[in-house]
Amino acid sequence: MNRLILGQAQFSRRSFIEWVGATILSATAFASSSAGADPALEEAIARLQYLTPLDRAFILDKGKAGVSKLPAEKLREIGLTPETWSLEVCPDPASGSMVEKSLLRASGNALDWGGLMKLAEKHAVRFIQVCTCTNGADPFHVSLFEGVPLREVVGLITPRENVRRVYYQGYHPENLPPFQSSLPLAQILETPPGEMPVILAYKMNGLAIPASHGGPVRVIVPGAYGSKSIKWVQRVVLTNDYKSNDSDAELNNDPENSLKTRARFINEPKEIRSGKPAAITGFAQVGISGLGKVQYCIHAAKDPWPPEDPYRLKADWKDARILPPPSSWGGGLPGGKLPETNQTDPQNGTPLHWPLRYAIVHWAALLPALQAGSYELCCRTVDGNGIAQPLPRTLPRTGYNALQIVTVVSS
Repeated sequence: MNRLILGQAQFSRRSFIEWVGATILSATAFASSSAGADPALEEAIARLQYLTPLDRAFILDKGKAGVSKLPAEKLREIGLTPETWSLEVCPDPASGSMVEKSLLRASGNALDWGGLMKLAEKHAVRFIQVCTCTNGADPFHVSLFEGVPLREVVGLITPRENVRRVYYQGYHPENLPPFQSSLPLAQILETPPGEMPVILAYKMNGLAIPASHGGPVRVIVPGAYGSKSIKWVQRVVLTNDYKSNDSDAELNNDPENSLKTRARFINEPKEIRSGKPAAITGFAQVGISGLGKVQYCIHAAKDPWPPEDPYRLKADWKDARILPPPSSWGGGLPGGKLPETNQTDPQNGTPLHWPLRYAIVHWAALLPALQAGSYELCCRTVDGNGIAQPLPRTLPRTGYNALQIVTVVSS
């Protein structure tokens, strides 16, 4: 567990299991489809969890806005409560962008909470998204978001000429520059079939997004790392500047990268009894390339791995079991049941596809009995194109997907 990425909270492995959300799956559901399932493996699977309750979701404040420390009266003053929130939507005069009209606070016509809710009556969408940092080993949370497609808001001002990109900014103190991100106009206006639109989100797991979590309104960009999903959004600008002007780029990150597919352990045994099998569980982040397999390998630590094979392509990889959709999604949803979403069948509430792209899936495996000694245990994904992690994108600052290698002692 990378405590630097997760902040100062000291998360144990069990805390991480709790952090991800509420119950995913009963052990019997797995056992019924896996003859002779090991009791220890059943127990490990029964503890896995999916959506993250709001009080356990870690929120990163890259722009150092300090909102989580502000009292309620200050939140009202700076427009971060539903009754005081508003959004300016306007052209960038420096680039000659032209729209039919602007929505500005100074003109008294900025989009307010009531206007957003009116749009939501007709256009609201819901989908699950994993929120993770470009350079983070583990995600911050997995949440069900509800919001209005940003295209509906952009459409209110009717772009006319010289508009190629849109940038959007969150609240920022007067002494700091705004933390912002940007997208091509086409990505906001059009969504490929089966994909989710960029949204102005106002709910997480069916609850209003509090200011401590980026509310009352934040941007969510499906399939992107967290820096694209700006919190406390208060301004949207249409520009003819064709270049990305994301704040995250100033931190030597590539903000245009889509989520990578990768696997991590949730509970890997530190010590196991020799001659006895051991249960392992984990999650896989499902990126743009989809997910074909999750695999694990175990290698005697006394035999150093050849440096000419840094990605362990020649290791003895074994397939883990990718677990089915949870019977209870958790995250504070009543009864653990999903409401109707853009990713589920409206007739029975089951996912249209599994695993869900840009979300996670859990996996499990039973390590074989090992002789006494020290071992290196590793996990990886094989994506929908048949390419094994960390390929094809191995460069740093483009999304964390290094192989996770842990030490296991059999005694």
